[in-house]
Amino acid sequence: MEQSIRTQPPGPRRRRPPGTGGAAAVPGPAAPPEPGAAGPPRPAGARVPAARLRLRLRLPSALGAAGRERRRSGRPARLTAVGTGVLALGGTLAAAAVDRLLFDGLGVLFGLGYLVVCFQAAVRVRLADLPAAPISGPIAFAVALLLLGPVSASGVTAQVVALASGLATRAGWLFTGTALAAVIVAARFVAQRRFRRSRNSG
Repeated sequence: MEQSIRTQPPGPRRRRPPGTGGAAAVPGPAAPPEPGAAGPPRPAGARVPAARLRLRLRLPSALGAAGRERRRSGRPARLTAVGTGVLALGGTLAAAAVDRLLFDGLGVLFGLGYLVVCFQAAVRVRLADLPAAPISGPIAFAVALLLLGPVSASGVTAQVVALASGLATRAGWLFTGTALAAVIVAARFVAQRRFRRSRNSG
């Protein structure tokens, strides 16, 4: 008994909690989480980080603002030189086909359709391809006359004569549509140069 009392260190004894085993658990460093293990579940009332919340709020607002600006501006889509030629040829051929189907010839409806096509081509062509509008119009006009115009006889010579006579009889529509496209293109070119000068001087 005396020997056991001597071997114990001086001071009060530590009491073990009831229900523990022979050896008490010694606290140590926490084990690192496994790579594949998911983190602790986020509570229902946890806040989303401020940067992520701002990003979520900005994306829908930016998209909505862009859509509203596009609807307000109402600017037509700009066409390249190839697109302008396709528009002029397709629109002129459509007007010629409808005129020939309804009135068995190329008359007023064909001329009005050509004016509309020249106006649309001059308005929709982009600034880098402005000369394409007044050039593609007469080419489309001649192709429409060559394909859908009346031909009295067969052969290359008869087609050339029919094309020349068709251009001569419908020269008013041809010159009016081409002049309309040229005026619109010139006005857009001058306006763009003035805008660039004012921006550079300012």
